[in-house]
Amino acid sequence: MPLLLFLPVLVKAQEENGAIREGNKLYHNRQFDKAMPAYQKAIAENPKNLTARYNLANARFRTGNMPDAEKAYDDLIDNTTEDKYKEKGYYNKGVTLTKQQKLQESIDAYKDALKLDPKDEDARFNLQKALTEQKKQNQSQQKQQKQQPQKQKQKPENNKLDKRKIEQYLKSLEQKEQDVQRKMQQNRARSVTQPEKDW
Repeated sequence: MPLLLFLPVLVKAQEENGAIREGNKLYHNRQFDKAMPAYQKAIAENPKNLTARYNLANARFRTGNMPDAEKAYDDLIDNTTEDKYKEKGYYNKGVTLTKQQKLQESIDAYKDALKLDPKDEDARFNLQKALTEQKKQNQSQQKQQKQQPQKQKQKPENNKLDKRKIEQYLKSLEQKEQDVQRKMQQNRARSVTQPEKDW
């Protein structure tokens, strides 16, 4: 009789493992989109199945959808107390964040992974790489900020040159106008002093 009581639990575990096996088979055949539903089925059957959660996150990563992969790794991290899975989750989340150019967040993820496994050389290497990239970005931003004031200083000089040209042009127009006015006055003066011919 006790054998019958445990039978449904064994069947459920086999179905759950079957879903994971199916997902793994599809994953290894690079059919990541098809592997995800298999892993989701295993999670639905047992929400505490860390292997299914980890594999689902990896499948999402392989599809190239980094925001979804990031959420899946967060889900793995939030739903486990096992350091092994938590460390893998943080490490892979760091890789995902790096691919999204979220360097500070990836640095934090690699640090969290190293807190759980200080001997993880891959996490250490990726942390160093992310720190170097962040340093380059900061230097580039500082360089751009230094160049912006120089460009702004150059613009007023250009404006001064433009103002000078405009002022010269206006002066030349005034001079021409004065010349025209003088000529008109001279013509009026001539017309007043010259008698009209009487035919």
